[in-house]
Amino acid sequence: MRAGHTYSLQPYEGPGSRFTCPACGGKRCFTRYVDENGDCLDEAVGRCNHESRCGYHYTPRQFFEDHPSARPDWKENFFRIPQQTIKKTVKKQLWTIGADIVKSTVNPAIDSDFTAFLTGLIGRKDTAKIVKEYHIGVTKNRDVIFYQLDTEGRCRTGKIMKYDRQTGHRIKDEKVGGKITWVHAILKQSRDPGLRLPPSWELTQCLFGEHLLKQYPFKPVSLVESEKTAVICSAFWPEYIWLATGGKSQLNDRLQVLRGRKVVAFPDVDGFSEWKEKLSQVRGLDIVVSDVLEKEATFEDRASHVDIADLLIRQQQEERVAAGEAGGRGGFEGFGEPGKCGCFGESGSFGESGTPLLHPTFLKLKEMVGGCDMELLAGVDNIKELADVGYWKELALLVNELDLEVEGVKEF
Repeated sequence: MRAGHTYSLQPYEGPGSRFTCPACGGKRCFTRYVDENGDCLDEAVGRCNHESRCGYHYTPRQFFEDHPSARPDWKENFFRIPQQTIKKTVKKQLWTIGADIVKSTVNPAIDSDFTAFLTGLIGRKDTAKIVKEYHIGVTKNRDVIFYQLDTEGRCRTGKIMKYDRQTGHRIKDEKVGGKITWVHAILKQSRDPGLRLPPSWELTQCLFGEHLLKQYPFKPVSLVESEKTAVICSAFWPEYIWLATGGKSQLNDRLQVLRGRKVVAFPDVDGFSEWKEKLSQVRGLDIVVSDVLEKEATFEDRASHVDIADLLIRQQQEERVAAGEAGGRGGFEGFGEPGKCGCFGESGSFGESGTPLLHPTFLKLKEMVGGCDMELLAGVDNIKELADVGYWKELALLVNELDLEVEGVKEF
């Protein structure tokens, strides 16, 4: 920041001067940094008043380190010859939560209210698989814990929320424990010295599901707002990695882990314009903002602030009632596969005139192996037939990566 241009925490001037915390979601508990004219630097730059429960504090200095081009005088300084020796940057310590904490709360055999709802939607087997893959935990009160694990498998924190096991809706009434809490905040206050985090412990969040990027290096990525949406969509479209930002405003440096990946973002129905604007400013990333929800949502959907998972759940339930069934996985009319919007190139050609209907595995194979004859692949049912056309090795690797059941593949 240039001389004479300083930022400080905004003085309290009534409820209108306090905002929703971008980390914990608490209302009117977030104080922003403003300059001498009272102008806000950025909506995410500030401090949460809940220091023990949340601890979020993003300073102007950290903001300018993350966004050097945002400095008022960045063009001048870009070509200026430094007169002093540049100080060596000290890498900020990354604080994490022990793997034993995560392991002790992740148990597919014990349902949270959220996973109980999920079981009713997709079945026990698929729910258990998702719990293991996303490391979804459960508290003694049956609240769900959405752990944030980075690409190295380190736990940054865990987001604790209460859900209605019948409807799958989040319970927000604080009188019945509906307030969002965090694993790191609880550990900071623990009476057990072996569990208690040090006072200097600072939160650094990552994307929910981020650890899956390393586990599945060839999968395309779908980005949504809520953890619940990512989990539910992963059950219906496992050929994609479903990640969650944790909120509408969390489109920041966390997205840098997506460099080199093909990404489609699915904002909630009321977040399309904001996401499209913010993501257009992110450089170096291949992200397309889908407008499929923007086009499909009704007036009632907008009033209810639905997301793609809400519509998916609704259609699934309607199909069950119409068919008189108690279970089974249906499609999603109007949405089909995430790639149907054309965001994933040729893999979005499901059901189009003249294009063979293929298992998603074969469509992914087309992206990996140049020159695939799609008409020929359309009639292939197992890996032995693929051996005749020269693609079986690539398919075997892909199927094992996606952990899909394709006849004959597991034999190789």
